[in-house]
Amino acid sequence: MSPSVSTVKALLERLVGFDTTSSNSNIPLIEFVESYLAGHGVASRRVATDDGLKSSLFATIGTGEGAGIALSGHTDVVPVAGQVWDSDPFQLVERDGKLYGRGTCDMKGYLACCLAIVPLLQARRLKVPFHIAFSYDEEVGCTGVRPMIGEFGKTLPTPRMVFVGEPSKMAVVDAHKGPVRWRVELTGRAAHSSMPHYGVNAITYAGRLIGEILRMEEELKAGPLNPRFDPPWTSTQITQIAGGTASNVVPVPCWFGWETRALPQFDPFILQRRLEKFAAEVCLPDMRRVAPESQIEIRAVNHVSAYAADEVSGIVPLTLKLAGQNATLAVSYCTEAGLFQDGGAPAIICGPGDIAQAHTANEFIDIEELEKCLAFLTRLADWAEA
Repeated sequence: MSPSVSTVKALLERLVGFDTTSSNSNIPLIEFVESYLAGHGVASRRVATDDGLKSSLFATIGTGEGAGIALSGHTDVVPVAGQVWDSDPFQLVERDGKLYGRGTCDMKGYLACCLAIVPLLQARRLKVPFHIAFSYDEEVGCTGVRPMIGEFGKTLPTPRMVFVGEPSKMAVVDAHKGPVRWRVELTGRAAHSSMPHYGVNAITYAGRLIGEILRMEEELKAGPLNPRFDPPWTSTQITQIAGGTASNVVPVPCWFGWETRALPQFDPFILQRRLEKFAAEVCLPDMRRVAPESQIEIRAVNHVSAYAADEVSGIVPLTLKLAGQNATLAVSYCTEAGLFQDGGAPAIICGPGDIAQAHTANEFIDIEELEKCLAFLTRLADWAEA
């Protein structure tokens, strides 16, 4: 028998009560999960940061043979600062068939379902063991899951399959884009603003670099295209900018951030190499004619692989069968699925909730979504026992 949705609600209430905004520690939540698992006879292992302020958690249920299947989700949430909520974002509130609170949709609803299914899994004679794989800092670049994946094949088993429960309304997602975020730093030379020819204006040259990025953007829109995605091209945009020191000083410093969301099979670092070539051949010669000390540094600060589901493991047809669906979807947002796959563990995305609710004020998940997720996980348990 599948666990009741009331069990999920009770667990979700506890999980939402932990403020695991990425800037905070997630250890209180991890301690709760450890205690819950231990209460059901399940041992777990932390993969913690060096300072011990954050940790992933890995646990195995069942003694079946083989590598097992993992239920994966992140414990961190995005900030509520600047948002207007109708209720305390860290207190679960039920209204009209919906559960409100930060992380209900993204993605503590799925974590609660994974925990609720534990007693059922313990009661089964699983031929394929289950793993719980909860990470941290997904919202700031999928950084927390990487050390845990790094332990696969060493101190942790490499899962045969990974079910990433990001909100997809329980649709089966077999592809997503891969983001790269860059920081570009320019250094010019100061001068009085009445004598600009004695200085090098870092903001001006940042504008030239941005112009080149905009030209690349137009080229990317022209193709190659993949109609499964929205938008169907590899996208790129400027995301941050700052520079200058005073209105009467030729600005020495300027920096800006830019991001690309790359289609699978597209090498986003082609764009970095092109911008570096533009900087070296167009910008720096002009800058250094006046100020030899001028610099332009372009560096990637985060990269998450684009994801396209493995075709050998059988995870796609299995998930479609369990979900009662005939077709898969592709999405433009990013998950940890590509990193699991890079680490040798084929992954799929299928989870409760609507991504449109993620990160919003008054974030919620429909109770019906949690019921569908519980039914899916019960069928997965049936498959692992058969």
